Amino acid sequence: MSVFMDLNVSFSAERSRMTKLIEAAAHLGFSTVAINYVFEPMAKKKLEIPMPTPVKELIDQLPVVQGRSRPIRVLNRLTVVMSDSSHFRPNATEYRGFDLLAVQPTTEKLFHAACMLYDVDIICISVTEKLPFFFKRAPVNGAMDRGVVFEVSYSAAIRDSTRRRYTIANAVSLMESCKGKVPLPPLELRGPYDITNLGLLFGLSEGDAKEAVSSTCRSVVLHAESRKSASGIIYTMKTCSESSSQQEALAADLGEAPAAKRAKPHLTQ
Repeated sequence: MSVFMDLNVSFSAERSRMTKLIEAAAHLGFSTVAINYVFEPMAKKKLEIPMPTPVKELIDQLPVVQGRSRPIRVLNRLTVVMSDSSHFRPNATEYRGFDLLAVQPTTEKLFHAACMLYDVDIICISVTEKLPFFFKRAPVNGAMDRGVVFEVSYSAAIRDSTRRRYTIANAVSLMESCKGKVPLPPLELRGPYDITNLGLLFGLSEGDAKEAVSSTCRSVVLHAESRKSASGIIYTMKTCSESSSQQEALAADLGEAPAAKRAKPHLTQ
């Protein structure tokens, strides 16, 4: 059974709205959601990086995921919109409070740096406008080799025909460059299979479209855990000696298993 995730739930200061969004996500079958805090630095005004709101302040009790016996998992994510290289600070202590770290570069130079250098989990691409650069295979492959994924933001395309044309053209171009390994964030919490159908429109195969809201998102979460702990994560699962019920329980945990204990560092000469 696939584990579906929504890693782009926009944060709102209205507690009632966040409660409804989390409850709706659980009802639609999403086992994990990430509350997204967008930070866009300005040249003339210094802005503080937002701090994530504790889950207990967003909702009193986490709802149980539809079709499962466990409550939904709520993460927090920071997305930095970059128009200058100084907007991303690799060693900023404020980043540590977020489970996921994403950047949205607005120029080709910043896109290349995000793909090859920045220690992030997600590179966001706004495909609803004509992009000032083309997707080149070298930086795209470099990001994929480092475990970084691309995210297509398409929400504005639903209501505007011009943006819809740009969205389809830009998304298809990106999909061809990164071989379909792109998580598709749901729009206003649509069901995971609705998002899968949209992936087909972007040129994904049925399998890749399903992975975009399941295994690809899971790899993002695991990448973030290993990035923060500076160590790898390994899961083991017996397939022969375990009973069928035990195997099903283990499979259900694939999207939410805890990170492995951090190994003790050692020095070599």
